Amino acid sequence: KNLKVLMAMSIVFVMFSGFWSGETPAELIKEREIENAETLKLLYKHTPKAKILVESSYGYATFTNVGLYLPAISIEGGSGLAHNNKSGKDIYMNMGSAGIGFGLGIKDFRAIFIFKNKQVFDSFVEEGWEANAQADAAAKSGEKGGALNAAVTVAPGIKLYRITVNGLAVQVNIQGTKYWKDGDLN
Repeated sequence: KNLKVLMAMSIVFVMFSGFWSGETPAELIKEREIENAETLKLLYKHTPKAKILVESSYGYATFTNVGLYLPAISIEGGSGLAHNNKSGKDIYMNMGSAGIGFGLGIKDFRAIFIFKNKQVFDSFVEEGWEANAQADAAAKSGEKGGALNAAVTVAPGIKLYRITVNGLAVQVNIQGTKYWKDGDLN
């Protein structure tokens, strides 16, 4: 079981790693900054009140993710940045996820974390963060369909919004997700 998870995480890393894209660190940073701006714009379009939460928070993190869900295994990978509203500093991050359970489809989605205070922000950035278990159904094709999960508190002092941008996926699985600093870009 652990071997399957490790193999899936390795696949995610290879699939979504900037290392394989041939882009320079400066290009990857610029890409993440553009994705961050687009993700916030999308969030504010669907949930205007979220702008107040983001701007008044200690910090936030945005991630662009792609997930592949198969009947026995699911994998997700993505990248993003955490922004400290107090210092103005950006920290570049990655995420990977693997799980077992029922799933079918592919999904392009965004995750926006909002941190209430320095302690939870620093812990997320410096120690990484792990989440488990997931049940989801989303459909989006062009401008039709769509999914926006309302902000949920995922840990004390941390709220999460998830926005499905494109794809069709149904999943019910036990999934481990890990967020960590990108060692090459920080």
